[in-house]
Amino acid sequence: MSRLPALGGIIPASTSSPLPLTRTPSAVHVSLPPSSPLSPSSILVILLHYSIMPRPRRRYIRLEVINGKNLRVPSSRIPAGVYISINVNSWRRWKSAIGVLASDESVVWGNTVTLSSHTSPAFSVEIRASFELGRMLGGGEVIGKLEMSWDELLDHGDEPFDLYFPPVHGVHPSLTLKVAIVHVCDNQDGALSGSLVEPKIARDTDAGHAHLVEYVTTKTVSHLNHAMQRFQLVLDQCSVNHPDHPSALTNLAWARLVGYIDNHLQDIDITTSRFREALALRPQCHPDHPLSLYNLTIALKWRHIKKSSAADIREAAQLYHELLPLCPEGTYLRRIVIGGCNDLPIDASDEGIHLRRVVLELCPLGHQLRPRALDNLSWALRLRFRQHGSIDDLDTGIQLGREAVCLCPEGHDGRDDYLNNLAFSLKLRFIHQGKSNDLDEAISLYEEALHLRPVGHEYRHISLINIGGALITRCYKRGDINDITRAVSLHQEALMLCPPGHPPREIMLNNLALALKKRYDELYVREDLDEAIDRFRESLRFTRPDYPERYKTLHNLSSALCSRFAQTQESEDVEEAINLCQESLEALPSLHPDRHYSYFRLRAAYMSRYCVQHKPADLSLAMENFRLASRHPTQGYPDRLVDAYNWTVTAEEYSHASVLEAYVTFFELLDSHLATRSSTIARREAAAVFHYAKSLPVDAASCAIRHDNLRHAVELVEQGRGQQWSLASRLKTPVEDLKSANPTLAHNYLELSKRVSNATQSSATIADSAAADRAATEYRRLTRQWEAAVAEIRDLQVFSRFLLPPSYQDLQAAARQGPVIILIASQYSCSAIIVPTAGDPHHVPLQSITLADLTILKDRFTRAIRQASRMNPAESRTDLIVLSRIIWDEIMLPIVNVLEHVLKLKRRSRIWLCPTAAFTSIPLHAANPFLIKTDRSKEPCLEDLYICSYTPTLSALVRSRQLMKKRVPPSFVIIGQGQPGAGKGKELLAVDSELELVHKLVPTTANRTTISGDAATRAGALEALQQNTWVHLACHGKQDRTQPYDSHFVMRDEHLTLLDIMERDIPHAEFAFLSACHTAVGDEETPDEVIHLAAGLQFSGFKSVIGTLWEVDDSVAKHVVEAFYKYMFKDLEDGGVMDCTKAAWALNCATHVVKTKVPLEQRMVFIHIGV
Repeated sequence: MSRLPALGGIIPASTSSPLPLTRTPSAVHVSLPPSSPLSPSSILVILLHYSIMPRPRRRYIRLEVINGKNLRVPSSRIPAGVYISINVNSWRRWKSAIGVLASDESVVWGNTVTLSSHTSPAFSVEIRASFELGRMLGGGEVIGKLEMSWDELLDHGDEPFDLYFPPVHGVHPSLTLKVAIVHVCDNQDGALSGSLVEPKIARDTDAGHAHLVEYVTTKTVSHLNHAMQRFQLVLDQCSVNHPDHPSALTNLAWARLVGYIDNHLQDIDITTSRFREALALRPQCHPDHPLSLYNLTIALKWRHIKKSSAADIREAAQLYHELLPLCPEGTYLRRIVIGGCNDLPIDASDEGIHLRRVVLELCPLGHQLRPRALDNLSWALRLRFRQHGSIDDLDTGIQLGREAVCLCPEGHDGRDDYLNNLAFSLKLRFIHQGKSNDLDEAISLYEEALHLRPVGHEYRHISLINIGGALITRCYKRGDINDITRAVSLHQEALMLCPPGHPPREIMLNNLALALKKRYDELYVREDLDEAIDRFRESLRFTRPDYPERYKTLHNLSSALCSRFAQTQESEDVEEAINLCQESLEALPSLHPDRHYSYFRLRAAYMSRYCVQHKPADLSLAMENFRLASRHPTQGYPDRLVDAYNWTVTAEEYSHASVLEAYVTFFELLDSHLATRSSTIARREAAAVFHYAKSLPVDAASCAIRHDNLRHAVELVEQGRGQQWSLASRLKTPVEDLKSANPTLAHNYLELSKRVSNATQSSATIADSAAADRAATEYRRLTRQWEAAVAEIRDLQVFSRFLLPPSYQDLQAAARQGPVIILIASQYSCSAIIVPTAGDPHHVPLQSITLADLTILKDRFTRAIRQASRMNPAESRTDLIVLSRIIWDEIMLPIVNVLEHVLKLKRRSRIWLCPTAAFTSIPLHAANPFLIKTDRSKEPCLEDLYICSYTPTLSALVRSRQLMKKRVPPSFVIIGQGQPGAGKGKELLAVDSELELVHKLVPTTANRTTISGDAATRAGALEALQQNTWVHLACHGKQDRTQPYDSHFVMRDEHLTLLDIMERDIPHAEFAFLSACHTAVGDEETPDEVIHLAAGLQFSGFKSVIGTLWEVDDSVAKHVVEAFYKYMFKDLEDGGVMDCTKAAWALNCATHVVKTKVPLEQRMVFIHIGV
């Protein structure tokens, strides 16, 4: 988009001749020349109706000057006002009041004058522009002039009529008049001209205006010189103390400025000084103060254009800021000033952005300049984002850009510019936040803009490079070779449209080189790399050293040279690459977002040199630049996360001491990145982008174990796992202790947590892009307030670690009722860490099993379970028995040995299993040696030795224990749906009998409710979950392995999804039995997030949950259910209370007692999660 300012709306002057007037007896026909914008069919016919009557010897004519339209000044100078001049006699003329020009180039006067037809042979009228509202110097500039007989004038009768004048800049100025014959000379408005100024000064001034008009019309330099001579003569006659001195200064300065713009005059400094001097003589109370401010801004803008003086443009912006409030609503000056503000170069300073906001406020909905004002503010915010990295600036800019596009529908002039600018902002946000929808939308908008710029369009090359750049970005993220192939083609076409000497050619060269480099990265064609290097070098040759974005070409060339060095090992390339990166860093401020890329390229250069020359200093420098790149605060999280991940991989590969710091950095960045997402689904999608890093939590723990730091290993595996739950649970953190210490802080924190949670839930249902952007901005605003409240809480010494990643001491609270065993499946090692009730953790190496072995074991279990489901109950489950032995021998036996012999744990004690990665898909609780001792007794299995429970994370168990402090009278709801709607699964015949069975077994002291059949709907089930503390749910369950938040229980109407459950906060809930399939198995892509239905219920408030690992046979499950509840409520007859902490024991007993009724896989399917 062009950013050059217009000089008060300068357009070429027309040389059309005045309109000839012809008279007819009944009408006045105003004939127009062929060049007139009015067609011959538009000839103005004004019918006159008046009675012909005998005229007296002396006639008086009362003339009312109503208004004028299309009043353009021939010299294109902005007038202070416009007035009408009418001859009274040969030596005097009547002048109307000076009317202020309206934004539509009209003036309303309503002045009346009474004239005598005997004092002048004809009626003569002039429209004149005055350049002073106060004391006038001369008569101003003629806009239009007409002469006609008095009779011709009177022929118009007593109705208003229009007089058209010769065209000025393509339009005909016009006056609306009304005439009447009167017999006495009554009062009149306006004034008769007198000797208000010396005649010589007035004549010279008017002559100067006339010469300037001729110059503007013909571009004949002699007229410019004559104009300046005349104006100089006047200035010489008006000393500093002369009242007309400011006007004389202004006239001369304006003539000089016009010549400077046309390159017929070289000096601008004197011109600017003249305007500044005139302004000083017209203080704020002076009527011409606003126009003097405007004149100085124009001079400063043009000096900036030709001399690139930043100080000038900053001063112009300040003057505009001062000027805007002085321009009344609806005036032409206000319109021109707003346009002038829009033409200012984009300034990302706080002052510059404030000015843009003021201009936007002055352009309400419907204002013709509103789209431009929106676009300019969006541009300024985007520029500030690129300098400082505040995502709020970018989001606000995108919202403004969307409105600008909406206000310019298809066919509207400028739509292509607004499309391009919005697309650019969306692409930037994708780079900063990684939202794939942003990039796809950006490319779509770029494509539409290119369609509006066909071959031959002056800005087609801009659209070509914009699409090409976006396709390169998409190729980097998705690896589609078609994108980079098209990008190269588009950049080549753009370069052809910019021959040598064309200003953006250096940008085209850089972008083409970038595309070629990326194609080399994909296809390894050496010619592409060599051409890319040549193009980068050519771009640098044509780029000025002070060009703000030169640094991009520097580090792009550095990258290409490193690639060539990797092939040729010629040290000159890598040395140059390092120097280029250092030069790019020197060009950027310390907090500029793009310093990140310089660190990134410098790291690559040092690593390239290290891989060839093996100098330890290069490895250290590479790691330091990994640190700087990943921790650069103003760059977006996605790129920094990639750096941190590569840091972990490289540090592991070369056994560098910074490896643990690299892991911690990645986890912190991922946590912060996911926290920017305003919905649970959005967080899941953001995390999925980094699927390649899913092993980092266990790799980090393995690394800490190798460094003999078991406490840190526990902290790392906890910090890296279950981040979806961790982020969501922050808003549900119990604050009883805080309430006691500081009730006000606790209340503020809880209120803000509730508002953030509501914003999270509401944003999940928004489909409209613009509304989603607004919701994201509001979410971030609330999040900042929430973070400020958290920071205030941490200022209290006792709460200094409030909501920080938990320390080992914090996590050990999970083992209060028994040890927690964390099973770590890493590519580097497989092992277990036992967190005891007190003291340091214990490491149990699993030396006979690897990650690959676990993967095979998991697959074998899946096949064995599938095979067992097709067998008769009496058949032996040989495969399952073999696999259970492997779990015992290879995994659980070494752990049991430590529990028994080191920790001295008593039999039938509680233990909690916390599996990671591949361990999450293996039924560890089913470990069984299946051996008979010599005394013919059975070798005990894991569940003979201990009461086993699972926990997704240690934090989840700690949180459940904290919530156990809140106990309410129990209420039990039984929800069953054996007849789901059509297409939702087969009928479950045993559900109704299971519901009756559970109802009988639940103590009568509990408030019991049963919901089934048509009542078991999604809404009914949700309400029941919220209103009851205990729940038994029997229905179809479905784990969605690709979209785990869509995992669900099948109800009569709609599915009851995991997301539905997560969004409920049920702090008083205690126990849930999920008699449904697949309720405790996570998704395969991110097993360490442990996203399944049972975990969702635990998160929403249920402290103790029975879930299932695979499909449940409802015909035999009822035996487990019956045995479970008999044990669960065994002591209630003796006055006991319902206690959810007995669930693990009751399940253990139940699976033992039903061995003869229930096959092995249907006993193994049930697991306990929680307290």
